[in-house]
Amino acid sequence: KELIYTESDLIVTPIIDNPKIIKQVPVRFDPKTLHIPAHSVEKLLSMKDVDWNNFLKRACSLLDSSEKNTGAARSKLNLLYYLCTLVVHQEIANRLISSQLFPILIQQLRAATNWDIRANVARVIGLLALHTSELGENVPVSEAITLLTELIRENFRNSKLKQCFLPALGELLYLIASKEEKGEHPRECWAVPSAAYTVLMRCLREGVRLFHG
Repeated sequence: KELIYTESDLIVTPIIDNPKIIKQVPVRFDPKTLHIPAHSVEKLLSMKDVDWNNFLKRACSLLDSSEKNTGAARSKLNLLYYLCTLVVHQEIANRLISSQLFPILIQQLRAATNWDIRANVARVIGLLALHTSELGENVPVSEAITLLTELIRENFRNSKLKQCFLPALGELLYLIASKEEKGEHPRECWAVPSAAYTVLMRCLREGVRLFHG
C-alpha cells in the first residue's frame, strides 16, 4: 500500500466549487430582492416545523414560477444564489435534499430556458450532494443523473456548459457510491443509467486529448 498509493490518493476532495479544478465566482445574493426572508442558517435550524414548511413552500413557489420575464429570471437566480449559501451546511442540506425542493430543482434543470438558471440549479444540486450526510431511498437521484447526462451529451461541444453540469453529476455519483458502500439501501433505489458512464468516459477521453494537444 505504501508503494502503490501516495497519501493524497486517499483523500477525497470536492468536485464542485474546487478551486484546484476551476475557479468559481463567489456567490452573492441580494437580500432586498429575494422575495422571501433571507434567514441565516441558525435561524432556519431553530424554526418550528410549521415555520420551516412555510419558508420552504415560499421558496419552492418562487423557483417553480412559470413567469418568463427578465424580472422573474433575476428573482430565480437570486434565490439560487441564496440556496448556494445555505446548502453548504450539512443539516440544511439533509433537510432540503429530502424535501419537495429537490424535484423542483430537477424540473427547473429540465425546463428553464435561461442557461444561467440551469447552471445555478446544477450548482445547488451538486452542493446538496456534496454536503448531505443522509439520503432517503425516495430521493429522485437517478432522475437527476439521467437529466444531467442528457444535458452534457446535448451540449458536448460547449465546454462552458459541460463545466456547469459535470461537477453536479460527479457529486451525485459519488454520493450514491458512498451510500451503497455502507449498505444503506439496495442498489436498485438509485439506478445509474449506463449512458452516464458512457458520457463520463467520453469527457475523460476528450480531456486527455485536449491536454496532450
